Amino acid sequence: MTIKLRMVVRAHRYWLKLSGIAVAGLALSFNGCGKHPPSASSVEASPVTIYTVHAQTQPVTYEFVAQTQSDHAVEIRARISGYLIRRAYKEGSLVKAGDLLFEIDHKPFQAQLDAAKAELAQDQARLLNANANLARVRPLAKVNALSQKELDDAISEQQQAAAAVAGAQAKVETQALDLSYTYIRSPINGVTDQAEQQEGAYVSTGSSSKLTTVWSISPIRVVFNVSETQLLEMQQGVAQHTLTIPPHDTYTVNLVLADDSAYPRTGRMTFAGPTFDQKTGTFQARAEMPNPNGVLRPGQFVRAEVTGAMRPGAIMVLQRAVLHGPKGDFVYVVGANNTAELRPVIAAEQSSGAAGPLSRIAEGLHEGDTVVVDGAGRLSSGTPLKVTGAAPLRVATDTAAS
Repeated sequence: MTIKLRMVVRAHRYWLKLSGIAVAGLALSFNGCGKHPPSASSVEASPVTIYTVHAQTQPVTYEFVAQTQSDHAVEIRARISGYLIRRAYKEGSLVKAGDLLFEIDHKPFQAQLDAAKAELAQDQARLLNANANLARVRPLAKVNALSQKELDDAISEQQQAAAAVAGAQAKVETQALDLSYTYIRSPINGVTDQAEQQEGAYVSTGSSSKLTTVWSISPIRVVFNVSETQLLEMQQGVAQHTLTIPPHDTYTVNLVLADDSAYPRTGRMTFAGPTFDQKTGTFQARAEMPNPNGVLRPGQFVRAEVTGAMRPGAIMVLQRAVLHGPKGDFVYVVGANNTAELRPVIAAEQSSGAAGPLSRIAEGLHEGDTVVVDGAGRLSSGTPLKVTGAAPLRVATDTAAS
């Protein structure tokens, strides 16, 4: 009897617990019936700055890795044989045409010149005597006071003396020229290389007589390679009227040095190779840069910025407005009801502008679209927008597309 009573009491307590849980759940359900999820209109608007797209003519700059070259390099060699007695220049220094570089011992050549001059003086004296003798013989022969043979001998003697004088004069000039070759001068303006021979060395006119090299550096060449892809893109742009090139290919070239400083002078394109290199798939182009102060030296690596082409109707936006996702580039535009609308785009070349880096949008944007510039990174489609300002509109006037 006692056991049955205990079982009834336990069952009653269990029923009370279940009843309490049910009541609590019912109370919670009633309490939640009056609440609703937050609506889109109650989401706080995200502050952004915008830019209204305007198609405009945009200057284009093509950038290449380039290297400087001398347009004229002269190997300095001895033109006579002798002992080198002096190096008159500082290795690596700038020289002008006519500046003395080396000096060969000139004493033997001075002695040879003096001997040739003495020989010339002797021959000139013989010629003077032959002229005087002919002057005496000629009138006597006319009156038959002397035979024709004596006249012929006098004429022959005078002509031989004149020929000897001419030969002696040529010898003097040769010896004077050899003497001048003992002073080795720079034939051009340029920068000197290291000396291959030092004082005391015996130099000759053979192939091993190179003394140094002088490199012309003003103007200086800038050489770079244009890929086949770049050329085809340019040709396609011209054909589709999305790119215009300067008349007569008068491209302007500016240089950026290794420390990112701009070279202060401007050059011009002077040559484009007629064929592609089969190994690299590129053709060589060349520019000529003024270099009066010798800032540029042969062999430097620089960035060549080639300008002159224009892109009409270009759509430009500030680069920070372009975002990158797994499906490619996109921007946010101001859509219906002042909300963010995701717009896929194809970004082309980048630029530099007064308001910051720029990107040209090849596809996806049109004239009049309003693009979110600042604050785009925290948006999603449908986010309400609070426009706090407009980004600068002048994106093309102070830019150079790359």
